[in-house]
Amino acid sequence: MKTPQERKALSEQKIRAKGIGVFEGLPCIESADTVTLKSMDAICKRAITALLSTQIACDISEQQYGNVKFFIDLMKKYGVYDGLNEKEKHLVNGMFDQQDVVDVVWEYECFWALAWALGLVEDIADASQICDCQKAVHLVSDCDCFEAFCGNCKPRDIEEILDMLDLYYRYHWACVQNMHVDKTLPIGDLNMEVVFERRRGLEWLISQENDWHEIALHT
Repeated sequence: MKTPQERKALSEQKIRAKGIGVFEGLPCIESADTVTLKSMDAICKRAITALLSTQIACDISEQQYGNVKFFIDLMKKYGVYDGLNEKEKHLVNGMFDQQDVVDVVWEYECFWALAWALGLVEDIADASQICDCQKAVHLVSDCDCFEAFCGNCKPRDIEEILDMLDLYYRYHWACVQNMHVDKTLPIGDLNMEVVFERRRGLEWLISQENDWHEIALHT
């Protein structure tokens, strides 16, 4: 088991190798013995709900409303309809604003982080590009029920998840600094939105919050 300090040092080494600015004073994240990882069922349920919600959001953003009921019915088929977060509920209920639509479209990246944690995606350390949306869809659509999706998963252990979360925490700091404080701070080829949203998904895994839009992403 790594200490938080060892994890921090490893992340900083990786970040420097990518040509990204490092703030050595950025705190350590939690140690593995102080956090509780959400259950396998909870993670699978959130992943499927998020993926189907992104399909609704993408259709709404293109003003195509014909498939909304189809995706709602799929949520019910998989048994995840009761797991909608507030923004997703707004879309399903037709009571959304444009920000809700944008935020749920970006849940593709939150889903990708969960898919990685579930062992369905090989690596997410490269945050330069958006996820493979077609693969993301097939990870769910190729399964005819909730149990089939869970059966494909090989969850990563808490140490590996915390390693990735620590890396994204430090990516996030560099992106925020570059955006709001010092435009000259190097961030390599990081995609800021990808970083923010994948970190949201990773933080959710160990958060007591059920709605990942309620998680404060401090840097």
